[in-house]
Formats: sequence, C-alpha cells, structure tokens
Amino acid sequence: MIRCTSPIDGSVYAERDTLTFDAARDAVNRAKIAQNEWAARPLAERIALVQAGVAKIGEMNDEIVPELAHQMGRPVRYGGEFGGFNERATYMADIAKDALADIEIENSDSFRRVIKRVPHGVVLVVAPWNYPYMTAINTVAPALIAGNAVLLKHASQTLLVGERLAAAFHAAGIPQDVFQNVFLDHQSTTDLIAAKSFGFVNFTGSVGGGKAMERAAAGTFTGVGLELGGKDPGYVCDDADLDAAVDTLIDGAMFNSGQCCCGIERIYVAEQHFDAFVEKAVAIVRGYKLGNPLDTATTIGPMAHKRFADEVRAQTAEAIAAGATAHIDTFLEDDGGAYLTPQILTNVTHDMRVMREESFGPVVGIMPVKDDAEAIRLMNDSDFGLTASVWTRDAARAEAIADQIETGTVFMNRADYLDPGLCWTGCKDTGRGGGLSIIGYHNLTRPKSYHLKKA
Repeated sequence: MIRCTSPIDGSVYAERDTLTFDAARDAVNRAKIAQNEWAARPLAERIALVQAGVAKIGEMNDEIVPELAHQMGRPVRYGGEFGGFNERATYMADIAKDALADIEIENSDSFRRVIKRVPHGVVLVVAPWNYPYMTAINTVAPALIAGNAVLLKHASQTLLVGERLAAAFHAAGIPQDVFQNVFLDHQSTTDLIAAKSFGFVNFTGSVGGGKAMERAAAGTFTGVGLELGGKDPGYVCDDADLDAAVDTLIDGAMFNSGQCCCGIERIYVAEQHFDAFVEKAVAIVRGYKLGNPLDTATTIGPMAHKRFADEVRAQTAEAIAAGATAHIDTFLEDDGGAYLTPQILTNVTHDMRVMREESFGPVVGIMPVKDDAEAIRLMNDSDFGLTASVWTRDAARAEAIADQIETGTVFMNRADYLDPGLCWTGCKDTGRGGGLSIIGYHNLTRPKSYHLKKA
C-alpha cells in the first residue's frame, strides 16, 4: 500500500495498492507489444495525440489545483502547473520533426546512407512530488512523441497525478498500454530494472534514489537519466539591479515552500550591497502569509511532509548554534510540523550543513563576497551542480563568470526557471543526462545507421 499523507492536517488523503511483481511484469510486456504499433504510427499523429492529452489536463485544472494543495501543500492562489506543463509539451511537439529527422549522408545511384533516430522501446519515468505535472511531462511528452511506450511511477506524495495523466492521455486516444500509470514499491522497481525491462529509465529525486537506480541498472546497459539534488547559488555583482535581484532570488528561495529543484539555496552578494540586500530580503519574507494552502490569502503553504520540515529545522538550528544569525521570528502559524517559518540566515559559512547539503525548504543563507573570484570559488564549493543565477548589467561579464561555474544551467538576471529550448541537465551529484530541447529527444532515442548499397 502506498499512502499520501496530506500536509494540510496530517490525514491520509489517498492510498493505492502496489502491483505485485507479476502484475508489474505483465504491464511491461503489454507496453512492449503496444509500443511497436505506436512507433509505426506517423509522427504527426503521435504529436497530435500527445497535444490532445495535454489539453485534457488543462480542462481538469480547476480540480487539479486543490488536489495538489491537499497532496503536497502548494497554495491554490498560484493556480497549479498547467502553464509550464503546456509550455514544455508544446515546445517539444513543435521541435519533434526536426529533432527526430533522419541525417542523410548520401542518396546516390550507388548508396543510401542515413542515420535514423529510433525509440528505446519502453521508458520508465519515475517522477517527483514537488512539481509533479511539469517534471513528469519533461520526459513523458517527448518519449511518447518519439515512439516509446511509457510507464509512469509517481511519488507517493502525489499519488493522484499519474492517474490524472493516464485519464487525460487515454481520453485523447493514446492506447492504454502505450501509457500506463503504475504503483510500484521500491523492490519491484529495482527488480524490473535489473531484469532489463526498460530501454531507458528517467529518475528525478534524491541522490540516494539515483544511486539505487544506477545499482539496479548495473550490468544491464540500460540508459539512465538522473536529476538529483541541488544547492543552487545566486550571485549579486556590484553592478546588479539590486531590487530586481532581491525580488527574484528570494522568490526563488521561498516559492513552493523552497521545494523547487532549481530553487535558490545560497546567495552571495557584493559586499557593498550586502546590508541593503539583506534588509530588502527580510522585509519580503516577513510579509509572507503562512497557512492552509486552500486559503487564497496564503502565500506560503506547509512543506509536503513533516519529515522534510524537520530536516530544514535541523539544518537551521545547527547553523544558529554555530554562529549564524536568523532574521525571521517564528511565525504564529508555525506548528513545529509541516508548517514552517521561512528563514533568512547571515553569518553563515560553508562549514554549516545549511550551506552545503540540500535543504529543499524555505531557508537561505546569504554571504558577502569581495569580488567575482571569491563568488566563483564559493559557488563551486558544492557537491551539486544544477543551476546558478548571476546578477549583473554586463552580459559579457555574466558569460565569463558562467564559463567558470560547475553547473548545468547558468541564468543571468533570472532564476528558478526551466527553458524547454535549453537542455535541462546537471553535473556532480546532481546527476547526468539531459531533458527537453533537441538533446532530450536524443536521449530518448538511439541512433541507427543504414548503409544501403544499390548497385
């Protein structure tokens, strides 16, 4: 049994029985059979069916928004995820023809030589709870468009999301065996991967989870794409637009209760702007309204689970004990459980866990730096590398700094955004692989060469 405990009140919001291993293996076998016919359909037909499924999710949005609040705590005032969900799926549909086009080397009287991109077969997508629709569609849409069948295993915290996606895609006309939502325990998932059930596995989650995926796939030669932890930095240069930097970086640190894959978890500010930055940041956070996510007045909801909030509290308490300064008094609504006061810390160092380990919650440490070199050193002093945000009026300076940052994406004057035209990727303990963009299609297919001698 998989249960979703609602962060609103700690009650069980949904529960589903897991598949037995035999039932899971049967699902895989049905997907393999269905995939052949699916891949044989014209690309334009697959694109149209996926787009129709995406539109069906849009039609469900009024029901989905409060459902998400119940499952993982995001306030209803923010309206759900359909905007980003649709943007990503639409972009991948728009570039599919070019991304999957044959590479023709020769077509003469003597030879036809061409490289085609062919689907892996069955793709397993293991999706997280923090942005459950947007993270899933990153892989689901291009995998289906490329001709793969997909099995989606969603996080226990967002049990209902996979069912919504399955209902939408099936209503749009995608065959049930081509897209399946499955409820699997960890052992069955491991055993299926070890049995070479999938042509590709895409996992978004913790570093520990990513290691488990790699261990399961060891020796099978199954492709594995991993987006794991992050400790994303922001750097405010001496020539930055300070107001814009504060507004964006603090929103990037606190939105969704800090539970964003590319959320800002540490900020470095040119020392001449440090005091002003902190003052503005504190004013913003003190203005938040912590509360029930079903209340439209709430601007920051509970964390998705009490155990996540407990980790943030532990990191914060350790930092304060080691000399950090906390700037936000405990909110009245902070219940010691999932409802957590957002926090800004100064006098922090990289000896503290809050500046080294993923917090994945509404806390951010802010440090002054004397120049670009010090900021680059500190930004790179991390086991993770997903995104970094650089604030300057000089694009050449930003690019020069970006060239030296060990990360997957560098933003200039923005943060906490996923551009579907760019490869979503990371380095170090953040994982490997790449989603979205033309590279996303390349990872969800394999090259196949044809060398045809005509005479």
